Amino acid sequence: MKISRYFRDLRNAYEAELDDLASDSEGKDVLRRRLADKRKEFSFLVQMVEVAPEMVAVVFHQGFRFAKPAALQALVGCNEDNLPDWHSLGQAVTLEPSVASLAQTVLDYPGGAHFLALAAGLEYLRHHGHAAPAAQDDDEADDGDASDDIDDDFDDLSADDARDPQTSRSREEARDNWLSDVGFDPKK
Repeated sequence: MKISRYFRDLRNAYEAELDDLASDSEGKDVLRRRLADKRKEFSFLVQMVEVAPEMVAVVFHQGFRFAKPAALQALVGCNEDNLPDWHSLGQAVTLEPSVASLAQTVLDYPGGAHFLALAAGLEYLRHHGHAAPAAQDDDEADDGDASDDIDDDFDDLSADDARDPQTSRSREEARDNWLSDVGFDPKK
């Protein structure tokens, strides 16, 4: 599956946002409660769709059913400028009843159909995005951006894996290695 740079970058931010919501300072799993709280605040959060879509997209976590994976694989290969809107996904994606009213709210907002397709793509990647990063497009010449060299191994871990102490150490080691590779001093 080809994943565009646009979706790779947003996937990383989306995963980080979900990780932040997953546990409290004592390490307890609080994801359901925090998602419920965010869903209650949705009329306010929807204003952030253009500025921080990953922060709003988490509201739709576990809110999609994917009937046609090929359509979603094509979606996550798109860049921002050619991303289809929600209505073009037809029967490829359906909403869970828990988020249907939220979807209607976002569809009434300017850019909402674009955002809902983006949210579906991010959630699809969360569950099915264990593919290699996309090859660069011809118009995306290597500009030396170190973020393109990220080892995505730690990004493919689920929230369940993050609660496992062994996996958490591996994830932290991967982050530390990446930071060191891009010029930051290693943690001591």
